[in-house]
Amino acid sequence: MIQNIFNFFAGLGNEFALFMISLIPLIEERGAIIFGAAKGMPWYKVLPICVVSNLLPVPFLLLFGMKIVKWLKTTRTFGSFFTRYEEKLNAKSEAVKKYGFFALTMFVGIPVPGTGAWSGSLVATILGFDFKRGFLSIVLGVVMAGVILTLACYGVLGFLKVFL
Repeated sequence: MIQNIFNFFAGLGNEFALFMISLIPLIEERGAIIFGAAKGMPWYKVLPICVVSNLLPVPFLLLFGMKIVKWLKTTRTFGSFFTRYEEKLNAKSEAVKKYGFFALTMFVGIPVPGTGAWSGSLVATILGFDFKRGFLSIVLGVVMAGVILTLACYGVLGFLKVFL
């Protein structure tokens, strides 16, 4: 299924594909950077497109995230998925509660499945982070995850090649 998503968006142009893939929950910036590397796009084009696109929904999620999740939980199509999703977030939120801003940044910044900007935004709303603090933490986490994945996909030498 993910391959079909990549192929669909790639048909519309690689930059547009990066932009759109970065917006998709659970795939987000992580999948888009891998897509960009696989397409042979230069990292200095891929990284900023993915970071900016991945951050676009964050303000809306911080403001309306819990309302959206509560509504989706009442729907037949998405109810069970979002109930499980919220339970997983609540389980992961204990460390974030304990360490606050730094933990939320790390939660978003360490590129593992289920810990991107979308999840981070929902964790921030669950824990009652104020908008500025939550947004800054998520921005730092998205940039951190982007750099880690870019280094992993392009290699340190490939990353530095543009500077040499």
